[in-house]
Amino acid sequence: MYLNKAIVIGNLTRDPELKSLPSGIKVCSFSLATNRVWKDKNGARQESADYHNVVVFGRQAETVAQYMKKGSSMMVEGRMQTRSWDDKNSGEKKYRTEIVAEKTQFGPKSAGSTGGSSMSSPKTPTVDVAGGEVDTIEYPEEDINPEDIPF
Repeated sequence: MYLNKAIVIGNLTRDPELKSLPSGIKVCSFSLATNRVWKDKNGARQESADYHNVVVFGRQAETVAQYMKKGSSMMVEGRMQTRSWDDKNSGEKKYRTEIVAEKTQFGPKSAGSTGGSSMSSPKTPTVDVAGGEVDTIEYPEEDINPEDIPF
């Protein structure tokens, strides 16, 4: 059995770049930063950031390019892929590992700030590979009283 799955939640490090393939298919590329915080053996707080290259295709690429910008919070679900090519100038073989997104979910919009860390927002759209929105559960804002349920 084989599994190639990546799920990353982070902030965009640059504005998405939208391009078209010769076939007309739209391609959007961007980079996500994820942070990790831990305490070392001396109890001191440590922090590090990782950067992930992401590629999105089709209608979903257009949506990401339209609504996302540097600093925006986003979840990406997809597969890891490494591609290679020969550099035109040096003739060296170059490699790039990236996440090919199958599903993206935008983080909450925050007034005046550059993204947030919370991904739970009932109005957050989820877009699948086909470009259609996926059904999400929207919970009521008020508490439900069990005595009001008719059964």
